[in-house]
Amino acid sequence: MSEHTTDPATERFIAHRNLLFTVAYEMLGSAADAEDVLQETWLRWVEVDLGRVGDARAYLVRITTRQALNRLRATSRRKETYIGQWLPEPLLTTPDVAEDVELAESVSMALMVVLETLAPTERAVFVLREVFDVAYGEIAAAVGKSPAAVRQIAHRARRHVEARRPRKPVSSSEARAAAESFRRAVESRNPQDFLDVLAPEVVLLGDGGGAKVAALRPVVGAEKVTRLYLRGSERVDATITCESTVANGNPALAVRLDGALDGIMALTVENARITGIYYVRNPEKLTRAEVETPLTLR
Repeated sequence: MSEHTTDPATERFIAHRNLLFTVAYEMLGSAADAEDVLQETWLRWVEVDLGRVGDARAYLVRITTRQALNRLRATSRRKETYIGQWLPEPLLTTPDVAEDVELAESVSMALMVVLETLAPTERAVFVLREVFDVAYGEIAAAVGKSPAAVRQIAHRARRHVEARRPRKPVSSSEARAAAESFRRAVESRNPQDFLDVLAPEVVLLGDGGGAKVAALRPVVGAEKVTRLYLRGSERVDATITCESTVANGNPALAVRLDGALDGIMALTVENARITGIYYVRNPEKLTRAEVETPLTLR
């Protein structure tokens, strides 16, 4: 056997690895936790008799879902003691993610934040059904519920998410233009530049995790967000620069202090104005902020 030859179990796992990571990440909002889930999935997968597996993709998704659901229940308790607001870990994504409208929306920070408001089983069912189009029977096997119960959970979760997610999708060019205007405002520190690009009802969520200063509660309104940023920048004894980037398939800014990454601002745009700012400064959540992460729905 050639030293480059891999066994069937490894080949099938590698073929679906990006999908499994995406499933785990959408359920957990953490790349580190998603990687741990993939390791747990692999350890269980190598013990499986492949001769009894008809659909490797479905089988692997089922294992991943079970492991992610266990971890999600544990992390839900951990988040209760988190200092300030808990935001999903931003991922620097490859260009194909931004070009795939369905994928970009499913991993957007706006939707990921909404998913955080679901109970663990609701989140698993929503992600598998609405994002990955998994059959109800497969979902039932993964979450340990009957197909009828899964249908009810899916309906309830869908209504919950639809009531809270952004309703007016914009083109990628419009989103990039708004992000660029916001970048110029951040660097110029001109109040009017902020007010020109921020929607009146804009909401800023910050995540410092106790390691860095961040808003402990949502900041609502263009004037309040502008004042908060200007006051904060006045206290910083460093050169602030911003780079346009793509996080979670959507426009974002990488904020740097004297060249060192300080945080990622993921943005939501509606009607050519920014309606949501998700500013992640917790260093533990910035490990994927400068290396592209491949995501996929297939």
